[in-house]
Amino acid sequence: MTPALEVEHVTVRYGDVLALDDVSLRLAPGRVCGLVGVNGAGKSTLLQAVTGTVRPGAGRVRVLGDDPARARRRGAIAYVPQQEAVDVTFPVSVRDVVAMGRYGRLGPTRRLRAADHAAVDAALERVGLTALADRQVGRLSGGQRRRAFVARGIAQEADLLLLDEPFAGVDKGSEATVVRLLRELAADGRTVLVSTHDLHALPDLADEAVLLRRSVVFHGPVPEALRPETLAGALGLATGTVASRTGAAGEGAAA
Repeated sequence: MTPALEVEHVTVRYGDVLALDDVSLRLAPGRVCGLVGVNGAGKSTLLQAVTGTVRPGAGRVRVLGDDPARARRRGAIAYVPQQEAVDVTFPVSVRDVVAMGRYGRLGPTRRLRAADHAAVDAALERVGLTALADRQVGRLSGGQRRRAFVARGIAQEADLLLLDEPFAGVDKGSEATVVRLLRELAADGRTVLVSTHDLHALPDLADEAVLLRRSVVFHGPVPEALRPETLAGALGLATGTVASRTGAAGEGAAA
């Protein structure tokens, strides 16, 4: 079986700043992987390397055996960025945002066909935003807005879905909706890589976890990732300090 994602010895520098150092990981189809690390650990850079928007100085990335740029052009990668990376003042409706997920499948006229409209409607229903489809996206709450961008990824029908901190600043109801949707997508055979600070959600969300500190500190089952001695390596703290901060599930450890 071709891996959904292969990252092989990837190193990324921004000038003198080392963002990623010899990162390697492999994800199988139909899995949800949580990406955990402190701010500045390289999570966003890794996601951007997977999309092809950041070019590694060394190493390579393959999405279903293909170059990331080609995979993105054929719609195999859907990317949900952090909220602050999105211009919410732009005058587009929720339906318009979700419909953007279909653009890679449109012909030269860029006109939505019946199948495209159906995919958009289905994605809106799955995230519970059908009633708000015509509302300007900037008028949504933080949780609703995040669900709209997840719906865009669902409408795209991509094989690999990347989410950068989807639970930051959202209400528990929206978080539960997104977790449920990501599990459903994995059950349909899609692969999800999601960066998160919410370690309490990790057991319900992910099949496996990657702890990142510019390099991969750990990649494996979620229960092992949440052990204080394992988290300590990713956080750069003493094991006892991590245990006192995390409690049973690790809340706040990666903030």
